[in-house]
Amino acid sequence: MKTHGSAVWSGGIKDGKGAISTNSGALKDYPYGFASRFEGKPGTNPEELIGAAHAGCFTMALSLILGEAKLVAEKMETRAEVTLDKDGDGYSITAVHLTLQAKIPGADKATFDELTAKAKAGCPVSKLLNAAITLDATLL
Repeated sequence: MKTHGSAVWSGGIKDGKGAISTNSGALKDYPYGFASRFEGKPGTNPEELIGAAHAGCFTMALSLILGEAKLVAEKMETRAEVTLDKDGDGYSITAVHLTLQAKIPGADKATFDELTAKAKAGCPVSKLLNAAITLDATLL
């Protein structure tokens, strides 16, 4: 499977403007720039998109792993908080903290902890990132 995302940019780093698009059309010319990345202004930024991708990937991986254990989630909600830190002259994504709340009928805490750890380690986005990945998982 291959897919793609794209970006266009015009101008300098602080006064420039960009737009991000995805192959699926989920994002089409969605604005991003310095202000949306570092100053909390409207628009998106790469770290937010990585967080969404990681949350989606981890949750989908967990669904697969649950199925292998003959379990089906009634509901899972995952948040991925991405940390961008100054690194010398530039920046690096240094950490991602996953927070999961899940309702999984028939799952006990020990099994839940084992399967969530497996999903965190095995999700393709986790494998991609060169960052500390932590997880707080709550079984409701």
